[in-house]
Amino acid sequence: MEVFHHRREIKLRVVSLKKAGKSIGFVPTMGALHAGHISLVRHARQQNDVIVVSIFVNPTQFNNKEDLVRYPRTIDADLLLLEKEGCDFVFIPDEMEMYPEPDLRVFSFGNFDKVMEGKFRPGHFNGVAQIVTKLFDTVTPDRAYFGQKDFQQLAIIRKLASDCRYPVEIVACPIVREADGLAMSSRNTRLTPEERQHAPLIYKTLLKAQETGRSVSPESLKKAVIDSINDDPFLQVEYFEIVDDKTLQPVKSWDKPGTKIGCIAVLAGKIRLIDNITFNS
Repeated sequence: MEVFHHRREIKLRVVSLKKAGKSIGFVPTMGALHAGHISLVRHARQQNDVIVVSIFVNPTQFNNKEDLVRYPRTIDADLLLLEKEGCDFVFIPDEMEMYPEPDLRVFSFGNFDKVMEGKFRPGHFNGVAQIVTKLFDTVTPDRAYFGQKDFQQLAIIRKLASDCRYPVEIVACPIVREADGLAMSSRNTRLTPEERQHAPLIYKTLLKAQETGRSVSPESLKKAVIDSINDDPFLQVEYFEIVDDKTLQPVKSWDKPGTKIGCIAVLAGKIRLIDNITFNS
């Protein structure tokens, strides 16, 4: 496994491999790797000749500077995990490498970034687009792998790749969960023991909502989910929306064609947890 710190070096290496007919699978991360990230690496390994993983805590996607400072950084442990998984290249740039000067680009996502995460984290997705385009330009992957836990981000990256005409396939990988159902996240390590004990209620409530499904209106189901989680003193719902999986816009009726996704963000103390679930047609 080779580790690169500069864009030019890894770009040249990838170019030579692609000229030799090798396919490139790319997994962008912010580090603090867990089984969810490793599942992305394994999916990439099944479909590509060469695997590249990036580790970079991107400052432009944090609208909360305290969250940026506290974001877990575990480079040594991350490298051990990636080597064990047979990763070929790891790209670990510093901030100056990725942003030698301020990135003033502003991206347009239509209504995709006006709801849910975009509503509560202004500027977040523009920062995501800034770093993803820089990474795509550097690694030039054939396929890039993202987890479905960040469902809105996945939809926006697909739109970004299409709008910018990147010749890359965006591959969505299933949510990986702890034994008690909590969606895996690097932020889980920052939960207190009490918060961690109560956090699985999020997924349990989503499962119950999935079972209830069309027997009540989307609006009634939304209220039931929010009330159930907010009854727990350790948890506070920031939003729960039932949206169309293509447009990300809230649905008012189950009769509207298309797949419906229930997307949620919950505060456990100061830690923000997100999850989602698909409603059966």
